[in-house]
Amino acid sequence: MKLSRPVSWFLLAFGVWSWVIWVTFVKNLVKDSSGLAFDGGHPTAYFWVHLLLAVVSFVLGTVVGAIGLRGLRALRRTS
Repeated sequence: MKLSRPVSWFLLAFGVWSWVIWVTFVKNLVKDSSGLAFDGGHPTAYFWVHLLLAVVSFVLGTVVGAIGLRGLRALRRTS
C-alpha cells in the first residue's frame, strides 16, 4: 500500500502531537496536588487509569508516526 504525501505528513504529525500532549499530561498528573492522583502520597485509581491511557497513547502515537515516516521515506525513494 502506498500512502500519499499529505496522509503521510498527517500521520507523522499526529504521532508527534500525541507525544507532546501526553508527555505534558503525565507531567501534570505526577505534579497533581488536588488529591485526585495521590491520596496521602499513594497513587489512586484515577492516577493508574490515566497513566494507562497515556502509555497506550504513547504506543499508538509511536506506531502511527512510524507509519507516516515510512510513507514519507517510501515516497522519497520512488520520486
